[in-house]
Amino acid sequence: MSVATAPSPAVEQVLATPAALELIARLEAKHGELMFHQSGGCCDGSAPMCYPLGEFIVGDRDVRLGDIGGAPFYISPSQFEYWKHTQLIIDVIEGRGGMFSLENGEGLRFLVRSRLFTDDEFAALQAARRV
Repeated sequence: MSVATAPSPAVEQVLATPAALELIARLEAKHGELMFHQSGGCCDGSAPMCYPLGEFIVGDRDVRLGDIGGAPFYISPSQFEYWKHTQLIIDVIEGRGGMFSLENGEGLRFLVRSRLFTDDEFAALQAARRV
């Protein structure tokens, strides 16, 4: 007799901490639907930026990693190549947000933390054509 096993859940490429989810909900209450973009680079570009949904033009090659708090999270192609072996964990710390990011003025800012995918997780992402 064979026993059916539940399929393993999909590997998430981006997650948010409870603190980040709380700030996302607060920003959404003020500004409506949101979106995130991680572009890389210096200054504000190295932090995840939060915008009203549709305010930031996503490039044809930008990668949608997933959603956090119901908001789509995109990353530039060059940053995706750099981060594709890691799960991005969006957190919040005290400080000033990016100049154009909606959390600016809240006394908090979004921050990327990360962890390397296990070999099995990365293989699952490859099989799903996510990397």
